[in-house]
Amino acid sequence: MYFIPSFNLVRRRTTIVKVNGKSKINISYEDFTEIVKLLLRGAAIDEKWYIQQYPDVADAVAAGVYKSARHHFIEVGYFEGRRPGELEVDEKWYLETYPDVAEGIGKGIIQSARQHFHEHGYEEGRLAAAL
Repeated sequence: MYFIPSFNLVRRRTTIVKVNGKSKINISYEDFTEIVKLLLRGAAIDEKWYIQQYPDVADAVAAGVYKSARHHFIEVGYFEGRRPGELEVDEKWYLETYPDVAEGIGKGIIQSARQHFHEHGYEEGRLAAAL
């Protein structure tokens, strides 16, 4: 079972201030990362894929540094830019949404939407499919 913290729990971890009539959150980086870790507890982690993809994590889990691939992802993996599993890419949607990728494929610079997402798009903040 995955844990998704309530919004009230997350909100209590912040200080809300008014600036020019707008509510703003004032929070330390450490508190921010703790909130992100709380939210990551609700993420689905493909443990088998993660261990195969990141052999250093397999070694760390075997050495007892982390309890599991999930534990590693929540504590440090996400912050290092690691993915929780192989993310499915809706190629048609991706190419319609990101015409620069479609153009790159047309020019032979990019092999596929899937390849682009896994090599560049994820880090660029692109979505793999419609929400």
